[in-house]
Amino acid sequence: MTTLGHGKICHVELPAVDPRTSAEFYARVFGWKVREAHGTWFFEDATDEVSGHWVPHREPTPPGVLVYVWVDDLAAAVERVTAEGCAIVEPPGGDPGELTARFRDPGGSVVGLYQEPPQ
Repeated sequence: MTTLGHGKICHVELPAVDPRTSAEFYARVFGWKVREAHGTWFFEDATDEVSGHWVPHREPTPPGVLVYVWVDDLAAAVERVTAEGCAIVEPPGGDPGELTARFRDPGGSVVGLYQEPPQ
């Protein structure tokens, strides 16, 4: 069941050179559910809490607003991202006290990875 409430991020539009390639990448690496309808590729994240779609012909933006994907294992996620041919633009360790990294996705956008630090 999706959590609804004022202030929740509910839909994200991600720039993509090739929406299908981007959809397949996020499905393989993060387990997002992807589907195509009427020429548009949509997604639901692995928790069914955030949805969105890929937008062709929109330029990726430099990190102003930066979206992070929550991961169980940062090192494993970095491996999966690089195995897919995406570049790590900020390796783990760039945010002191936090377990984060940033990569450039297939559409050219910078996306963050976040692992909850051990307590």
